[in-house]
This record gives sequence, C-alpha cells and structure tokens, in this order.
Amino acid sequence: MFDFLDSPQYNLLGAFWLTVQLTVFSGIGALVWGTILAGMRVSPVPVMRVFGTAYVNVVRNTPLTLIIVFTSLGLYNSLGITLGGGGDIESINFRLAVLGLAAYTATFVCEALRSGINTVGLGQAEAARALGLSFFQVLWSIVLPQAFRSVVAPLASVLIALTKNTTVAAAIGVAEAALLMKEMIENESDAILLVFAVFAFGFIVLTLPTGLVLGWLSKRVAVKR
Repeated sequence: MFDFLDSPQYNLLGAFWLTVQLTVFSGIGALVWGTILAGMRVSPVPVMRVFGTAYVNVVRNTPLTLIIVFTSLGLYNSLGITLGGGGDIESINFRLAVLGLAAYTATFVCEALRSGINTVGLGQAEAARALGLSFFQVLWSIVLPQAFRSVVAPLASVLIALTKNTTVAAAIGVAEAALLMKEMIENESDAILLVFAVFAFGFIVLTLPTGLVLGWLSKRVAVKR
C-alpha cells in the first residue's frame, strides 16, 4: 500500500527537509524584521511610526500567494534580483520564497511583540529615561527582553502558521512538501487519500513538537506580575 513512497521518483524526506529550511530561514528573517517594525511602531519619531503602521497594514492584508509570486515575477523576472549573485533557478526561487515569507510573517511578529511591549510598565521606561538612556537603549535593554518573555506563546502560533504557509512557495516552483504532494496526487490517482494522510502526518510531526516545546517555554520564562 505504501509502495509509491519507496519510488526514487519521489524524495519525500528531501521535500520536508526543504520545508524545514524554508521555515527556519524565514522565521529568523521574520523575527529580525518584525522586531525592527515593532520598534518603529512605538518610536517617538512620526516618520518611523507611519512607515511601520503602513507596512504592517498593507502587507498583512495582502494575500501571501500574491507576495510570493511578486518576488519571482517582480523582483527576479523584471528587476533581475537574485538575492545571492546567481545560482540555478531552484536556488533563486528558494531565496525569493524565504524573502516573501519573512516579509509577510514579520507583520504578525511585529503585532505580537507590540502587544508584549504594551504589557511592560510605563514607569520602567520613564525611570530609564530619567537615568539618561535614549529611546533605543530603553527599548533594547529594558522593554524588549520583557516583551519577548511575555509573547513566546503568540510567537509559537506565528511559527506554526509559517510552517504551514511554506506550502505557498510551491507557486513559484520551490520543491517543498506541497509541490511534491501535488505531483504525487497527479501520478498516484488510486492512492489520493493515502497521499493526503502521509503529508498531513508530516506537517503534524513538524508543528506539534514546536507548539509543545514553545508552550512549555512560555510558562518557564513568563514575567511574573
């Protein structure tokens, strides 16, 4: 019944490994860019606040598929941007997919962090400013460490959603799990339900431990108030 899984035509482990790589690299990019956006949204500089708010509202409400396709058609085909100085088309599409996923997911990271920033007592920031610290020093040294500790659980949800959103990368030919599933469904029409079950189980294996570990971590590092 599972004979098709042994076929050299299908690299199941390779497809899921590519999904893991997409998740890790996009997650790192989204965390960095999302943190910067959160700092912009609470900045005392009006221009930075306007940019952060506009970016989050526009990108968050744009379909992810449109963003991923734009990275391929707009950045690569029209502008020749490869994000790495060359390579084959598969490598270029992988990097573009990471860029699109990170740019999109960063908006949710930003909003999660901003909610965490709002939980930090205003008196702490005022005391730090009274000591002569700048806004960015207060944000980096006092506010963000507490904000991160209070939003581990929401960030876990964002990471799980990102893992599932990597399937959209198939739209530009990135050979991750969803693209392989599409190919297997087309070639193994007599085992469609089994194919669905295999890939559903694969994503459960990827996401369930993440939720459990980060859920446990959120309880360990939660700020006691």
